[in-house]
Amino acid sequence: MNYKINLERSFFSEKPFVILKNNEFTVTLFKYESNIEGLEIKNSRGKVIVLPFMGQMIWDVEFDAVNLKMKNMFRQPKPVECIVDTYGCFAFHSGLLANGCPSPEDTHPLHGEMPCETMDHAWLELEDDAVVIGGDVEYAQGFGHHYIASPSVRLASKMANIQIGMKVKNLASVPMPLQYMCHMNYAYVADGIISSNLPDMAFKLRESIPAHVKPTELWLEYNEEIKKMQLAGKTLSKLDQPYMYDPEIVFMADKIEQYGDLAEFEIASPEGYTFFTKFSTQEFKYATRWILYNGDQQVAAFVLPGTCRPEGFTAAQKAKSLILLEPGEQRVFLVITGKK
Repeated sequence: MNYKINLERSFFSEKPFVILKNNEFTVTLFKYESNIEGLEIKNSRGKVIVLPFMGQMIWDVEFDAVNLKMKNMFRQPKPVECIVDTYGCFAFHSGLLANGCPSPEDTHPLHGEMPCETMDHAWLELEDDAVVIGGDVEYAQGFGHHYIASPSVRLASKMANIQIGMKVKNLASVPMPLQYMCHMNYAYVADGIISSNLPDMAFKLRESIPAHVKPTELWLEYNEEIKKMQLAGKTLSKLDQPYMYDPEIVFMADKIEQYGDLAEFEIASPEGYTFFTKFSTQEFKYATRWILYNGDQQVAAFVLPGTCRPEGFTAAQKAKSLILLEPGEQRVFLVITGKK
């Protein structure tokens, strides 16, 4: 039988408070020094930390003593409005009215308004074999758009993976643009092997260069090598040249529903563990791969499921990949990800 606990910000303090404990789960409420609320769910395999009132960002994930999060410069989340100012999380909800890196023609913030949004409500749902944290936020702008977004994270008993959900409903009387990406910042896996059930030829190197990318001669030469690989129907599949991944290397696969209803991706470490992600290609018709390695940040986001490419609102309009939600229409997204 399911049981729901509504969470109030007054429940959280710098002194950790265990709100639930049984043979399999421990749920702890706490506050970071930065005054951001955190909620930790532990099971027998590991833990997930969610920021319940800050976009329901997933700050950290660890299973079987292996941390899944990218190396970054942030020891705790910061109370900010733009994700780049607190870029230390495992995953965030990118979008929803606009997504990705804005082009010079765009006016939206990097990765949209949702990542650091202040949630209206947050709650815990206790199932027979799982714990779910959920919430919602109502976005309303005078003479603009009006929607309600409901993210969620589910951790099941004895499992080393999580389910990341998002529901978006248009509350306005006019159509609403929707761009959404489940942006998971996975740890860099040295000599990791990337695989999927999509053909290698589906992935194309990003040709556009966002404002935050500062190309070097070596990086430009490496890009040309990758383009030659693509002509042979191949793509980057082994992470064995970290010095080539600064600045970032990004690949994108379009209209992936043509390859099947379910997309499955993995990155295998020579140390014996494997990370995986799977999702419906009817919900997410685009897939992005983001790799970066330097002294401050190291990430192997082997797949970022999205409704379009992460190149901003204008690019999605031009590519005709922008979703328009009709009045009252709702879209539901689900990603399953973690350690095998």
